[in-house]
Amino acid sequence: MKKSIYTFLFLNTFFLLPAQSVEFDKNNFLTRKDEFKDAMRKYEAGLIFYTEGRKDFDDFRRSFIMNKKYFPISLFDYRHSGDQSFRNAITPLTDANRFNARSVKLNYMLGFSWFVTSPLSKETIHYLETAYALQDNSGETDVAYWLAWAYHLNSRWDDAIKYYEEHLTHLQKRAKANALAIEDVNKKIAECHSGKTLSAKPERVFVDNLGENVNSHFPEYSPSITADEGTIFFTSRRPNGGKRDVNDNGYFEDVYSSAKEKGKWQAAKSLGKLINTDGHDATAGLSPDGTKLFLYRSTPTDGGDIYQSELLGSEWRTPVHLNKNINTKFREMSVSMSFDGKRLYFISDRQIGGFGGNDIYYCDMDAATGDWGIAKNLGAEINTKYDEEAVFMHPDGKTMYFSSKGYNSMGGYDVFKSTLVNGKWSAPVNLGYPINGPDDDVYFVVSGSGNRAYFASAKPGGFGDHDLYKITFLGPEKSPLLSTQDQLLAMVANPVSDLKTQSAVEVKSAKLTILKGLIYEEGEKKKPLESSIELIDNEKNVVLATFKSNSSTGKYLVTLPSGKNYGLVVKNEGYLFHSENFDLPDSTDFQEFNLDIALKKIEVGSIIILKNIFFDSGKSTIRSESANELARLVKLLKDNPSLKIEISSHTDNIGSDDYNMKLSNERSKSVVDYLIGHSVPATRLVAKGYGETRPVESNDTAEGRQNNRRTEFKILEK
Repeated sequence: MKKSIYTFLFLNTFFLLPAQSVEFDKNNFLTRKDEFKDAMRKYEAGLIFYTEGRKDFDDFRRSFIMNKKYFPISLFDYRHSGDQSFRNAITPLTDANRFNARSVKLNYMLGFSWFVTSPLSKETIHYLETAYALQDNSGETDVAYWLAWAYHLNSRWDDAIKYYEEHLTHLQKRAKANALAIEDVNKKIAECHSGKTLSAKPERVFVDNLGENVNSHFPEYSPSITADEGTIFFTSRRPNGGKRDVNDNGYFEDVYSSAKEKGKWQAAKSLGKLINTDGHDATAGLSPDGTKLFLYRSTPTDGGDIYQSELLGSEWRTPVHLNKNINTKFREMSVSMSFDGKRLYFISDRQIGGFGGNDIYYCDMDAATGDWGIAKNLGAEINTKYDEEAVFMHPDGKTMYFSSKGYNSMGGYDVFKSTLVNGKWSAPVNLGYPINGPDDDVYFVVSGSGNRAYFASAKPGGFGDHDLYKITFLGPEKSPLLSTQDQLLAMVANPVSDLKTQSAVEVKSAKLTILKGLIYEEGEKKKPLESSIELIDNEKNVVLATFKSNSSTGKYLVTLPSGKNYGLVVKNEGYLFHSENFDLPDSTDFQEFNLDIALKKIEVGSIIILKNIFFDSGKSTIRSESANELARLVKLLKDNPSLKIEISSHTDNIGSDDYNMKLSNERSKSVVDYLIGHSVPATRLVAKGYGETRPVESNDTAEGRQNNRRTEFKILEK
């Protein structure tokens, strides 16, 4: 009886005491010896795993600060640092906690383990709050810091600021104040204030999960898309018959792709053994036309390098290690290629010429060697003393997206946008909430239209760890306004049903034209052809870029930023060249054309329209923008010395018949005179004007009249 009364009084006194830590000491549990032994075994087992993980974590932290000389370190940086050890620690420590939930050290270890492995979980905040409440002078000195960061990641801005400030006071009282640690806390406090401001005025967007054909129960991240959003490439850590990484017990990274058909993403496929090795293989970037894929791989001899693979028919070639101007002994990461393929933007943490940790660099293609030239830092307008990551240059040639810890980030990395104006980059702009949040927002790519973007996130309700999502920008608000913040996020499985906007939503689109289609041999079989495609600036008479159509399918994709008069020429040995003209003023908004091109054999009777020969209105003087087209015609005639051709000009029906006939004859003669002046014998040339007598379209529309005004050549003899 006495023992029972004693036990009753002890237990009630225990729970009535003010909050204080009760550590794992047998003297604290004299009446529960057997339970204590079992709990102690679990505590010690969990402690071993926790200690292993914490050592890796702290070693990385010291190494990061030593190499980069700054805070903050984000969760993105910490990834895989002791991750599996912390996961292994959680189960035994949780079992021990069921026996004794009043240990500050145990709650701290559980809170920290949950923070590293699942920072947004309710367990993270619960255990850290408990550790904070139980702490005393002998407790963990940084629990307020981790609790503040947990609140920060859950957008509890004011709570985060409160505990950051408490930890800041603690740091400032130390005899030897750590300047970097103080900077870190001040930076995070500023991020919370930025988060409060940006989340108060959310951007109007839809966020949609790409679905189970793309996403799995395993992590998917680092998406890259073709400019027309027809294909997506991404990194996944799904099994795929591969091995696990001993550092975190996750499967090694592999590269996958999915094609969109009739508006739906098809089942993702591995890119095969030439791309996916036994180690980590991750997407680093993609050319806008989808024919060049960049990969990130790390080896024991360097921090990580960039490789390039090219699409040959339906197969990806063995990746090639990029040259030393890009790859160094340091770490080179994400890549973005300009629309013309002549400039490569990339991330590097090289120490020479940088502004901080990871910076954005670029290399230009050496015209003589066809290889990448000396790397240059993009400059202080973009790069900060903190890390920049995941650069993406939009195919419009002037808009860059990237992630940064600098500027007015809400926490960790945020996505920013800068525009190239008169050769200078504008001040980076935070893309706002909910595109950005308090966690790391990295690997953000934008469609050619500029209306949609793709990114990875660990949002609740996904298929697994990180999933791939699509953002649709809705543009400026139209009345009536959205009623709640929740209406901003629409998942595929649970779409918003009461979004109240007008049907005509104004969206700022990119100033860009996407041209795509098939190139094939003229005839019934329509044989696909791998052909050279030249993109020409007609005003400057220079070749901007050269592309190729796919050897298996004949498919091609070319992006044309607004603001130029473009000539596009398709060439293939044994065929007549085909030319197109796209005059795109600066004001031209996004548009997408499907244009299939049939190449004609060099045969008698074949007719080609010379779409890049220009005359002033009502005149027969050839304009300078015609130089490249005429040079191609000269080359064709010199390469085929037996050809005899007719040059013919045509007009619309504006003006009298006599006037149009006279004008067309004079224009044909001008072209023939040019060819004779460039050493083509006059005996091989016939000039003919047909006026308005041979229209190819109706003259009732402006477009029809424009197409009727043309210059052609026809093969008379071969």
